[in-house]
Amino acid sequence: MKFKLPAFLENVSTPVEGEVALRKFAADPASVGGVDSLDLFASVAADAGKNVIVVGVDEVGRGPLAGPVVACAAVLKAPDIMPELNDSKKLTRKKREAMFDAVKDACSCYAIASASVTEIDRLNILEADFLAMRRALQALGMRGLDAPEPEIPVEVKGSFASLDPSTSPDSIAFGSRMTGSAQDDTTIFIAVDGNLKIHGVPAEMQMPIVKGDGRIASISAASILAKVFRDRYMDRLAEKYPGYAFEVNAGYGTKAHLDGIRKLGFTPEHRRSFHPKGLD
Repeated sequence: MKFKLPAFLENVSTPVEGEVALRKFAADPASVGGVDSLDLFASVAADAGKNVIVVGVDEVGRGPLAGPVVACAAVLKAPDIMPELNDSKKLTRKKREAMFDAVKDACSCYAIASASVTEIDRLNILEADFLAMRRALQALGMRGLDAPEPEIPVEVKGSFASLDPSTSPDSIAFGSRMTGSAQDDTTIFIAVDGNLKIHGVPAEMQMPIVKGDGRIASISAASILAKVFRDRYMDRLAEKYPGYAFEVNAGYGTKAHLDGIRKLGFTPEHRRSFHPKGLD
């Protein structure tokens, strides 16, 4: 099922503004006009007034012909901690690289995970995308997810449990609540870029946000971290497999990349489940 942008986010002008609105909604839907998209947030509404951890999730690498798909889950220390956060596609590589460490520092916790070319070819790109997202959430402490050990190590800082000292890691279950004391319950609220929910993650935990990487600061942070991580990975592949210009095209089907395939053939890092006709 595809979801439309929630009405309370239609007029936000910056990712910081969107993050503030989203956190208000997650804590108390009535504060921004209540539930406005069918029963999408019914269970969140029942948790009004609870402590909420908003985690932004985004991915990069769905379109290339080579390399993994990479996802990041990020929790910001505060909505306005980095006003310059924005969709990674709107930033130059030089700017993203310059912001990379600062974005990490701005996060209370984050995890960057991937799905390999083999997994992309076996599952299809969308399901591999969701697998990378589940791996990122699992690395932050979410239990009960189908996310086997990845080929590429996950980069992780902190965890959901570390944000709520009253909560033990084992209490983060296959559901939307981390339960500490009777007076202090914490809910995980996942803001995922796009119009789909992550397969294999409880639906009631998630809010799909169309163009969320330009609307929600935590998704912007996830976008930048995932993009820089993947670009650097493709730089290493360029050293291992020269002749495809991976350091410039990040695996996308540019002329230089296609010429490299015609001249040198496919590498083990090329996706065989989809590529331009005539390259077999």
